[in-house]
Amino acid sequence: MIVVDTNIISYVYLASPYAQQAEQALCKDAHWVAPYLWRSEFRNVLAQYLRHNRLSLTDAQQIMDAALHLMQGREYNIASTHILKLVAQSPCSAYDCEFVALAQDLNAPLVTLDKQIIRQFPEIALSLETFTEP
Repeated sequence: MIVVDTNIISYVYLASPYAQQAEQALCKDAHWVAPYLWRSEFRNVLAQYLRHNRLSLTDAQQIMDAALHLMQGREYNIASTHILKLVAQSPCSAYDCEFVALAQDLNAPLVTLDKQIIRQFPEIALSLETFTEP
C-alpha cells in the first residue's frame, strides 16, 4: 500500500512527462490510498484542462469516473488535529499535510513529486522516481 498525492493520480490519466512513471508505480503497487481531498484537487486539475481546451467535458467526466473507480474504497478522512500539528512543524500547506498525515497514520510511504514535502518529511515521503526505481 502507498499513499499517493493528487498529482500522481493525475499522471495516470493525463498526458505528462511523468505518465509512464505513474503507470510503473501502479504496476509496482496497485493499492493506492489517499485522503478524500484528492477528489477536489483532481477536479481542479481537470478544470484547468477544460479551461485550456485540452479536454472535452465528456473526456473530463470519463477521466473523473475512472479515477474514482481506481480509488474506490481507498479514501480516508484525516483528523484535523494531526494535520494541524504537521502544519505547525513545517511550511507545507494543510492540503499537503493531509497526505503526510495519512501516510503516517497508515505507516505507508507517500509517493509524490512535491520537493517540499519530500524535504520536510523524508521519513515518510519519497519521489515517484525513487519509488519506481528497480
